[in-house]
Amino acid sequence: MQAARKRPVQAVLMALLLALFGMLATPVASAHEMSMAEIDLRELTKGEFLLIWGASGKNRPISDDLTPVWPAQCQFAEERLQCGAEGLSGTLTVQGVGKAYSAALVRVHWIDGQTRTYTLTAAQPGVQLFGQADDGRGAGEILYAYTVLGIEHILGGIDHLLFVIGLLFLVGFQRRLILTITAFTLAHSLTLASSALGWLTLRSPPVEASIALSIVLVAAEALHRRDTLARRFPSLVAFGFGLIHGLGFAGALKDIGLPENHLPLALLTFNIGVEIGQLMTIALAYVLYRLFSQQRWFAAGRKPVLYAIGITAAYWSWLRIATMLA
Repeated sequence: MQAARKRPVQAVLMALLLALFGMLATPVASAHEMSMAEIDLRELTKGEFLLIWGASGKNRPISDDLTPVWPAQCQFAEERLQCGAEGLSGTLTVQGVGKAYSAALVRVHWIDGQTRTYTLTAAQPGVQLFGQADDGRGAGEILYAYTVLGIEHILGGIDHLLFVIGLLFLVGFQRRLILTITAFTLAHSLTLASSALGWLTLRSPPVEASIALSIVLVAAEALHRRDTLARRFPSLVAFGFGLIHGLGFAGALKDIGLPENHLPLALLTFNIGVEIGQLMTIALAYVLYRLFSQQRWFAAGRKPVLYAIGITAAYWSWLRIATMLA
C-alpha cells in the first residue's frame, strides 16, 4: 500500500520535470549562468567620466540592448559623461534590463581610487547616486534587488532545480523531506557565504562538473530500491552535495557583484532569494501532487524521467570535464 501511494508522488514530480525540460527550449532557461551586462564609469576629472562597455558575450554590442538614462545635469557624448559641478548625483536608470540581460552591473571608479558597484535589474532598473564614493543605497533597495536576483538564479539554473527534484523523487513528500531540504539549504548557505567573502576559492569548471555528477548520483539512487546510504540518510547526501552547489551559487554572486557598504545584507538576501525559488519549486510539486495523486496514468513515467535526468546530467558532466581538460 505504501509503495502504491508513492507512485503518484513520483509521477507528479515527472510532470514538474517535463515542464522544466520545456523551459530548456527557451533562451532564458537554457543557460545556467545569468546574462550580465557591465558598464564602467571612470572619473577622469571632477564631474567628468569615461564610459566603458564590458564584453557582452553576444554577437552585438551591449549598447544595442541597453540605454542608460543619466541624471538631468549630465551630458553624454562620444563615450564621455559631463556632469559639471554637481557631479554624478541623482537617479541613474538603465532601460532594457531584464530583456537581453538579466542584470546590469554599473561600476563607478571615483577619482580618489574608490570603486562602487551597483546592480540593476528589471525589478529595480534605477539607482540613486550621490556624487561621491559613499554608497548611499538604502537597505531596502539592497534587500529587494538581491532577493530578486537570487530567485532568478535558482529558477534559471536548471541543474540546481534538477538536483532538488531528484531529492523529491528519492524521499517523496514525507516528514524527512523537511530535514533533507534543510540540510541542503544549510550546506549551500555555508559555502556560498565562505566563497563570497573570499574564505574559500575553487575554480568554476570542477565545481560545475561536480554539480552535474551530484544529479547523476541522486537520479541513480532514486531509480532502485536498495537500502543504500542515500536512502537511509538522504539529508547527509543533501548536505554533502549542498556544499558543492553553494560554490555554484557563489560563482553567480561573484559575477553580479556585492556592494561593499552593504555586503552582509546583500549576501543574506541573495541566499534568501535562492531559498524562495527552491521552495516555489517544492510547493508547485506538492500542489500537483494534491491535484493529480488519484490519476493512475500519471504514475507511468517515473523511470523514464529519472533516466532523462541522469542522462542529461551525465552529458553535462562530460562537457564540463572536457572543459577542464581542454
